[in-house]
Amino acid sequence: MTERRLDRFPMRAKAMLVAIGLAMLAGCATRPSPDVLNPVHLPVHLNASLHSEEAAPSRVNVLAATNRSLDTARGGFGSAWADNLTYEQYAFSVPPGRKDTAITYPNSRPDPERQFAVIRRKQLAKDAFLEEALRSTQSDGTVGIFVHGYNYSYQEALFRTAQIAADANIPGSPILFSWPSAAAVAGYVADRDAALSSRSDLDSLVTSLSTSGKVKRIILFGHSMGGFLVMETVRQLKLQHRDDVIGKLAVILAAPDIDVDVFRSQLKDIGRMPIPISLLVSKDDRALVASSFIAAERARVGRLDIDDPVIKEAALKERLRVIDITSIQASDGLGHDRYASLAKFGAQLASFESGRRSTAGDVGAYVFDAAGAAVASPFRLAGRVVGSQ
Repeated sequence: MTERRLDRFPMRAKAMLVAIGLAMLAGCATRPSPDVLNPVHLPVHLNASLHSEEAAPSRVNVLAATNRSLDTARGGFGSAWADNLTYEQYAFSVPPGRKDTAITYPNSRPDPERQFAVIRRKQLAKDAFLEEALRSTQSDGTVGIFVHGYNYSYQEALFRTAQIAADANIPGSPILFSWPSAAAVAGYVADRDAALSSRSDLDSLVTSLSTSGKVKRIILFGHSMGGFLVMETVRQLKLQHRDDVIGKLAVILAAPDIDVDVFRSQLKDIGRMPIPISLLVSKDDRALVASSFIAAERARVGRLDIDDPVIKEAALKERLRVIDITSIQASDGLGHDRYASLAKFGAQLASFESGRRSTAGDVGAYVFDAAGAAVASPFRLAGRVVGSQ
């Protein structure tokens, strides 16, 4: 895959762009404290009978595994690295009628009509966690793991997983793997180190799940720097000759913050996967412009241009699905969180990833349109696509 350098801007303009991008990444709203992890008792509305079924808050369950250290004083998890994984189980109340992917966190008097809220939290031993994961496996034997990106706290990643699960209407309990991000704008380098240090822990989680005959497919969904961690973990599994585990993996990388040449090297080590890797990319992802600038203008995989014939050829050669999701709405002002809006199309993507073993016709470049279908690009007219019949 050929490296594509960014368009050249004057240095001052680039610096301004990065400053704006990083400021936006930090977010304007106050970030949630670990207090939002404390289960709340939601009030029973006197007029509950007046609410339609569609208007009532829904409930989703989430499993979480983390190698962050426990913050005993605040009841959450910090950015320090732990020696072992901690396992938890959560139940969330999800507000009805949401029109976007914004998450309103609970306050001291949570409003279930507007706010997400934890209504149950339980720490589990590893065996109990695996039993719960297997109990909630989808009917086709699919398990989903979400790996968050740079600048995420544990609670932010957990609530985002709940939002995705609710919008995608995922049966069972999706699993969050939360690595020890510094959850700070200035922590980019520290986060990359933390992601690298988390390979064996994610490897352990994936391997433990794969040993069950009930698990037929593990969807490993990595966002941004989480995509880098996912690829490093799959590479590690390959070097360990764990083809039995890799054979169950369906890898989806959303806005992957991975150097193009590093990605090419990872693909070389991993080799051909039974289910091709899917890349969800967007040319106008300004967060990746910032990370590219930090990395001396090295191109990032998440900004690949599927209209580039070189990229199309590389997608076919490397057996990748490169899907442009630019048409999907973003809420962060950077075009970097489109994956969260994409959740409502989760059933289509999941069927695409967890279906039959792929043929050459399943790879290439696609455009995901706002109606929820991935259509073949003008250079790729053949093949099975999401939304096709």
